[in-house]
Amino acid sequence: MELSDANLQTLTEYLKKTLDPDPAIRRPAEKFLESVEGSQNYPLLLLTLLEKSQENVIKVCASVTFKNYIKRNWRIVEDEPNKICELDRIAIKANIVPLMLSSPEQIQKQLSDAISIIGREDFPQKWPDLLTEMVNRFQSGDFHVINGVLRTAHSLFKRYRHEFKSNELWSEIKLVLDAFALPLTNLFKATIELCSTHANDASALKVLFSSLILIAKLFYSLNFQDLPEFFEDNMETWMTNFHSLLTLDNKLLQTDDEEEAGLLELLKSQICDNAALYAQKYDEEFQPYLPRFVTAIWNLLVTTGQEVKYDLLVSNAIQFLASVCERPHYKHLFEDQNTLTSICEKVIVPNMEFRAADEEAFEDNSEEYIRRDLEGSDIDTRRRAACDLVRGLCKFFEGPVTGIFSGYVNSMLQEYAKNPSVNWKHKDAAIYLVTSLASKAQTQKHGITQANELVNLTEFFVNHIQPDLKSASVNEFPVLKADGIKYIMIFRNQVPKEQLLVSIPLLINHLQAESIVVHTYAAHALERLFTMRGTNNTTLITAAEMAPFVEVLLTNLFKALTLPGSSENEYIMKAIMRSFSLLQESIIPYIPSVITQLTQKLLAVSKNPSKPHFNHYMFESICLSIRITCKANPDAVGSFEEALFMVFTEILQNDVQEFIPYVFQVMSLLLEMHKNEIPSSYMALFPHLLQPVLWERTGNIPPLVRLLQAYLERGANTIASAAADKIPGLLGVFQKLIASKANDHQGFYLLNSIIEHMPPGSVDQYRKQIFILLFQRLQNSKTTKFIKS
Repeated sequence: MELSDANLQTLTEYLKKTLDPDPAIRRPAEKFLESVEGSQNYPLLLLTLLEKSQENVIKVCASVTFKNYIKRNWRIVEDEPNKICELDRIAIKANIVPLMLSSPEQIQKQLSDAISIIGREDFPQKWPDLLTEMVNRFQSGDFHVINGVLRTAHSLFKRYRHEFKSNELWSEIKLVLDAFALPLTNLFKATIELCSTHANDASALKVLFSSLILIAKLFYSLNFQDLPEFFEDNMETWMTNFHSLLTLDNKLLQTDDEEEAGLLELLKSQICDNAALYAQKYDEEFQPYLPRFVTAIWNLLVTTGQEVKYDLLVSNAIQFLASVCERPHYKHLFEDQNTLTSICEKVIVPNMEFRAADEEAFEDNSEEYIRRDLEGSDIDTRRRAACDLVRGLCKFFEGPVTGIFSGYVNSMLQEYAKNPSVNWKHKDAAIYLVTSLASKAQTQKHGITQANELVNLTEFFVNHIQPDLKSASVNEFPVLKADGIKYIMIFRNQVPKEQLLVSIPLLINHLQAESIVVHTYAAHALERLFTMRGTNNTTLITAAEMAPFVEVLLTNLFKALTLPGSSENEYIMKAIMRSFSLLQESIIPYIPSVITQLTQKLLAVSKNPSKPHFNHYMFESICLSIRITCKANPDAVGSFEEALFMVFTEILQNDVQEFIPYVFQVMSLLLEMHKNEIPSSYMALFPHLLQPVLWERTGNIPPLVRLLQAYLERGANTIASAAADKIPGLLGVFQKLIASKANDHQGFYLLNSIIEHMPPGSVDQYRKQIFILLFQRLQNSKTTKFIKS
């Protein structure tokens, strides 16, 4: 594709079409872009559009398309063709930084991400002048440009926070520090001076504070792996300024918005993170500064309101205290009983309360609520931080802290008992407090693995949790119901088995609750209980113990998928899969209705697959129902094919990329179940499976190989007699696979099946060629995996 106006015009038209809500217009446009993606100059055309187009929509669309293109294609994978030609790579690196710096913020963010993707692969070896180019821009004095550089540096360096230590990483960080640490420190000082000069100019302050936030984030990334000598020598500059920014209060930077954090809050919360990093990792060097940070952060916590916009700041500030109180040589700061009482009263209890904003999220944004609460997503909540602080304090002061909180828990429960319908939030806070007090160590797989001896979990469960779950209405006090279910989930290893068995029918009943959070938690709790292991490594809860509940369990699980907001609820689908796995033969009587419901669901979601986990568990459930039924009755395979093939044909015809690998897996499972020759419906599909386009997508390779193996195992003679011309096709696939280091073992799986099942006469003429191919590869690139195969 040459860089011509005609091509720019064509690209503009297709990009416009990709924004069309009508799939009939959108899909062909996406397909077209996919087809030209490999052409030379394609990325440069996108960058030209981005620079020259008059329409903002097209600019943004081009920037997103470009970033995704880089994400998919920049990395060079061994054995695979280079997807971007070398001239394009050079041109992109030469133009992208100036283009990013001159673009509006929305586009700057996309290009900055693209630079960080390229940087991850090419920096510093293949892109040595990137740093110099960025540092030189600091001199420009234009903060739009400076913020562009800072944003790019942040997206480039933030991987230092989670990469494993290695010599390459350390030498890269050293290179970055040599070039970047001094200019960054000078910029930090200059920006702070400008803040006092422009203290009364709101629009200037906004730009300067955006810079300070990015500088503080860069400080965190560059100091994460180890304390650099430069920052140790300049600690006074950084810490004094951080401390004064923490205590700063400028009316012009305050926002009226209750929800969205303002620049001041974002900066202060990043500074809390930076202080926590130093307190945890470099406590000896940081000791002279620590007391003033503790005081400043304590004052911050006591004076900050309950509004949502302060959530990040408060949770980071509490996390700072939590990281300090766990260190043995800061123990003395917290020893005084009055200090402990004051922390509990002024910081922990207020931040554990269920606020109006939490209630709103619970009802209207349940997906986000569940993500934060169950999965502990990165967006720290006040409650999560308060919980961590309780745990930190319990490390040295378990007795006194438990004593202080027991009083709070009792008074909260008494308040609730006086008037449940008004005071239910008191009970919610009490349950939360007990949970954070009792849990010392936990894992995703087992829940709480170590508990506080001073809290009687079973007694609390029987007296305060069960009554809520046993109440007549599943829709009354949904928050307390969710708390109760979560309690079972968290302490499933501490509560005796007989109490868990009492809970199972209660959980099954709560699958019918209208609240999305409640029925999701009920499904998740059942799924977790079904995976628990007993003493001899069998499941703790057996199929026999579940026998009385099979029908109501399956009915309620499938009914829950029809409740508003849960049509693609991954927790419910995972619980369905886990129930099948536990109940085995007990589900056979219900299979006809179950498989009908699963295929209807499959048909519905294949129109627009959006929840990968849900889809995965749905296919797992389909496979389990096939396995369990056909193990007991091999002839049932035909009825599964009848139910599924219509949907599968539609998925293959519409090229639903996310589902095709699954379809091949299920088909190979069905084919393996056949006792006799291959049915004609399968033979009709066979030629299509050898088409090169299917083998281009790496995700298709393992399931396709397995499907071809099933064909060979069940019908080698049919293939040899009816489709003699297909043997070169099969060997062509084998040749493609063994040429790749990533998939050579798949090539051998296929070859083994060909040799094992095909009539010897039909393969004889190709043997010499096969050995030549194998030995050529062995000569050119010898790998352990290949030799073993």
